[in-house]
Amino acid sequence: MSGREDILERIRTRLAARPRGITERRAAVQAHIGEHQRSPQPQPPVDLVGGFRERVLKLASTCDHVSNTREVPQAIRRYLAERALPGSAVCWPALATLDWNAAGLAVEARAARGDDLVGITGAYCGVAETGTLAVLSGPDTPGSVSLLPETHIAVLSCERIVAAMEDVWALLRAEHGAMPRAVNFISGPSRTADIEQTVTLGAHGPSRVHIVLVG
Repeated sequence: MSGREDILERIRTRLAARPRGITERRAAVQAHIGEHQRSPQPQPPVDLVGGFRERVLKLASTCDHVSNTREVPQAIRRYLAERALPGSAVCWPALATLDWNAAGLAVEARAARGDDLVGITGAYCGVAETGTLAVLSGPDTPGSVSLLPETHIAVLSCERIVAAMEDVWALLRAEHGAMPRAVNFISGPSRTADIEQTVTLGAHGPSRVHIVLVG
């Protein structure tokens, strides 16, 4: 009983120290959120790009590396040709200025529809710890392009690879005045093992994820 009373007494003490009015309580909550405290984290890889690529491959995605954005269309054409995938795709309006025609690709800059087979997007950043892409929704970055087509190709600058998930939120707070409507975290192709514990790719989204690193 002494242990029980000790625990209850500590709870009573903590509760007594809390603000009692709704205004004070709301202010206390906002102050706590504003601190953005981080929990303990593992040591990040020394080479963020190499660590990201390693994790990406373990997630059953594929990865390519080009030196600049002008090489992106040709890299994507090679990827599609090697897998006998169609040379037509839909892309973010933000990527419309790339010279898709010179690479022999028919790419439309718009939101994806149900019959689009290949979707090409950028990415806000990548997470080296998990091989995850962070993708923001917006007028020039419609979320459907990464979700509806069976093949998702993401173009990511090496300079936008961060160590951990917490760094994504820190970057968002530093670069955006307000959060976008949606932040999608993509870790490899969509998969499920709900049916007889058999892993199936593409159950709820793309069955292929290919990342083109730039830089």
